Amino acid sequence: MTAARFQRLHQVLAFRQPDLTIVTDNVHKSRNLSAIVRTADAAGIGRMHCVIPDKDYKAFRGTAMGSHSWVNVVREQDASSALTPLKAQGYQVLAAHLGEGAVDFREPDYSKPTVILLGAEKLGVSPAACALADAFITIPMMGMVQSFNVSVAAGIILAEVQRQRQLAGLYDQRRLADETYQRTLFEWAQPKMADYCRANGLAYPPLDDDGELVDGLAWQVAVREGRALKA
Repeated sequence: MTAARFQRLHQVLAFRQPDLTIVTDNVHKSRNLSAIVRTADAAGIGRMHCVIPDKDYKAFRGTAMGSHSWVNVVREQDASSALTPLKAQGYQVLAAHLGEGAVDFREPDYSKPTVILLGAEKLGVSPAACALADAFITIPMMGMVQSFNVSVAAGIILAEVQRQRQLAGLYDQRRLADETYQRTLFEWAQPKMADYCRANGLAYPPLDDDGELVDGLAWQVAVREGRALKA
């Protein structure tokens, strides 16, 4: 870990938007999901939710390991388990869906706590998920096809989300809670050490300005002697 790399991790975490997320509703193609995860990271999303069958999720995990280093993808059993808790926290759910009352994707106020709900290309957002949406959004089409590839649609929508949030100053200062910020920073800077600490119920040791353990040798001795702090 170089000092420049560690500072880059600080910078990226400072842009994270804790009140912005994506829910994918049975988007099963691993390449599409991986592209959505990368786009989510670029827009400052640190956590998204994925409703997907077992076999498709396993394939996705196998192709998206790099993206998973930066975005926490939570697997959900169904649309309700993904969306209901978020709605209870005050998120607006905007479904990319050509339904009754759908509006241009640029019209909503994305500076509010927001869920972008995306469905599979052929089937779209499921009726159960649509029932939980607060509004439908669409991307105007000028050609013969009726919709963009879902990962492309995600990029177009999130570009508008990012634009509005930048204008609102939501990227100007760190918005993550201190505990979340420090935990994520350690896990990004020291992923193997984080795995070891979690497996052994240990608290993460402090890092120096270069992202290395402060007196790592002393910490290793404390671990061997059972004196290291527990999580």
